[in-house]
Amino acid sequence: MRVLITGATGFAGSHLVERLLAAGDQLFALHHQQTTHQALPTHERLHSVEGDLLDRKSLETAVALARPDVIYHLAGQAYPARSWDTPAQTFAVNTGGTANLLQAAAVWGRPRLVVVTSAEIYGDVRPEDLPLTEDTPARPRHPYGISKLAAGQLVRLYWERYQLPAVEARPFNHIGPRQALGFVVPDFASQLAAIRLGRQPPKMLVGNLEAQRDFTDVRDVVRAYTLLAERGEPGQAYLICSGQPVSIHYLLTTLADLAGVAIDIAYDPARMRPSDVPSLFGSYARLQRDTGWQPAIHLRQSLADALADWVARLEGDE
Repeated sequence: MRVLITGATGFAGSHLVERLLAAGDQLFALHHQQTTHQALPTHERLHSVEGDLLDRKSLETAVALARPDVIYHLAGQAYPARSWDTPAQTFAVNTGGTANLLQAAAVWGRPRLVVVTSAEIYGDVRPEDLPLTEDTPARPRHPYGISKLAAGQLVRLYWERYQLPAVEARPFNHIGPRQALGFVVPDFASQLAAIRLGRQPPKMLVGNLEAQRDFTDVRDVVRAYTLLAERGEPGQAYLICSGQPVSIHYLLTTLADLAGVAIDIAYDPARMRPSDVPSLFGSYARLQRDTGWQPAIHLRQSLADALADWVARLEGDE
């Protein structure tokens, strides 16, 4: 199968590349010189294709060159907090870039598409809304959430107008090896790895540890993407989640146990977010119904792998 991927060098994208190469697919990774900072792995079935999400003509050229059976769209501005500093750019990349890619695909062969948005579209959630489903009303709390909500609406519109067989994937928090700093698990794991290696005192400044969130292993998430490409219903949205709320405190204490270190926890008022939703988790019932997917990797294993990744990174810096 011929596959075009945007965001191939990102956290989930790198795991998706591994999975598709193992399946024997021919991969074409969209590359933009100004925004791609990591190298692609070297493989005879992995090719770099120049293109810019903000330039529809370049995307049409990339799609025409790749002639994909499937497109996975993972690229975008991925940080909700950053969207307050760059709201116009966030909309341009996340919404406009998605529109450009859908238009290019509609012109060149109408391949299957998986467009990755985010569970951040839900924003302010009430206890009676839980577990979240695809039909829960969206109340985004930042420009990032609105940009992803609009991108998801485009999936439905392009199916209705052009019969472009696209589906929307709405992942919750996903974790595992290779995740960048700025998210809770790598932020904890990197510090605990440094403590374990004797590079940092055993004290950690933390924010709200009582908040509960839904975490899924990144390798389970990309498996869901591939199943959606094969079996997802065009025009539909699918939540990708564990279905279980987990406290941030549990993540920290489990990672500390895996690291084999004792830590002093200090609460930092600057890290506290009074507006945090106390609990947030979803239902993957629709995804399971249509594709057979369910989580396979246990949370403790995901945390162990994330910690091992950070230990290896820090040891490699010596």
